[in-house]
Amino acid sequence: MEAKRNITGIILSGGKSIRMGENKAFIEIEGLPIINRIHSLFKRLFQEIIVVTEQKELFSSLDAKIYSDLIPNRGVLAGLYTGLFFSSFTYSFCVACDMPFLNSSVIQYLMNQIDDSDVIVPRTEDGLQPLHAIYSKNCLEPIRKTIEEGKYKILDFYPMVKIKTIGEDEFRSYDPRMESFINVNTPNELLLIRKRNSS
Repeated sequence: MEAKRNITGIILSGGKSIRMGENKAFIEIEGLPIINRIHSLFKRLFQEIIVVTEQKELFSSLDAKIYSDLIPNRGVLAGLYTGLFFSSFTYSFCVACDMPFLNSSVIQYLMNQIDDSDVIVPRTEDGLQPLHAIYSKNCLEPIRKTIEEGKYKILDFYPMVKIKTIGEDEFRSYDPRMESFINVNTPNELLLIRKRNSS
């Protein structure tokens, strides 16, 4: 097995899960909560794991560092800012807490693309995947400025930093069904995922 890299794995779990009606991190897929699936994978890949959440008590059993948003009520961008701020390393791999099918080979491929870029982000046919991407601490100031400007999407700060885009054709062989980027937002999506996995 490849040695753990000096990279932090960040799990963003600050969303209110309004469309799902329950905390998405604890939805079970194949008998295991999504957060535990992600955490188990991250333990094999990264030296450090950070969970950013406003419900710290729910995640206290995980072997991870748990932080609340440094800039409250500013969505996913503030979550990324918080994770990068507390990261012990220059680079961090960041995902959402509702992505049950992360693929270690895809993540390792992205890690192997680290150079002097500030962001290493996959592009699929659906577009850029900012919640399955690597960020450097150089992003902190641009993110803060973006939030101060009243913009809260991750892509909003991309023009201010050096981006390296990884095309789908480069990593599809590791994940032919492109399951890495599936997330669970609604009960209907959850039903479809469970049906697909049982077929």
